[in-house]
Amino acid sequence: MTNQAFFGDPADVQTAAVGGSLTLRGPEAHHAAAVKRVRPGEEIDVLDGEGHRLSCTVVEATHGAVVVTVDRLSFDSPPAMRLVLVQALAKGDRAELAVEAATELGVDAVLPWQADRSIVRWRAEKAIKGRAKWESLVRAASKQSRRARVPEVLDVLDTKGLGHWLGGVQHPVVLHEEASESLAEYWGRSTLAMSETLAVIVGPEGGISPEELGVLANAGAVPAQLGTNVLRASTAGPAAIAVLNHLAGRW
Repeated sequence: MTNQAFFGDPADVQTAAVGGSLTLRGPEAHHAAAVKRVRPGEEIDVLDGEGHRLSCTVVEATHGAVVVTVDRLSFDSPPAMRLVLVQALAKGDRAELAVEAATELGVDAVLPWQADRSIVRWRAEKAIKGRAKWESLVRAASKQSRRARVPEVLDVLDTKGLGHWLGGVQHPVVLHEEASESLAEYWGRSTLAMSETLAVIVGPEGGISPEELGVLANAGAVPAQLGTNVLRASTAGPAAIAVLNHLAGRW
């Protein structure tokens, strides 16, 4: 059975030694002791969000502090190929559902996209709050899925900004129902080096406008489809990440 996971102070986690002790404090201690109800003798993992994982035994658990003994140290290396989900802002919680599921499925970074047809608008202060909310979301999803690495949340971009950003991406793919090839076919004909980045671009509920497709194509993005069904903004990205995990041998 996989141990429950909690985040510790990165400095403490990265300098921990086998046989030493470490203390969780604040919200993580409360979550461990009051919500998850960990008890002395129970084994848990303590993570730093940057790949370091400590396998520990609980010594003491109170709402203010959880003290553990470190049993084993391990490090989850970064994946050879970086998968990025470019998720258009969507109404309700659809974009957030996509980001949460993509995190559980192993995405390495998420980028919020202010698409032309996005109903939700992140401007000024709202952009700061929106990014902070996504950061909290990926952190919680990483903990739930026992990931030692928390995906990076990038700054929100409009279509022009996204076009510039794609200039630094080796393999940008835009999911589109009218594409002539599937994502698997694109993978099969591409020469992807495992040290490169593949970005999957997902539009909003209203779809990607022809003008936006032109901008993305000029930046090198290749249209691809997942199948004959048209997926929601909340499911397309996670479905693509799952397919790519299989194709890349990550699963």
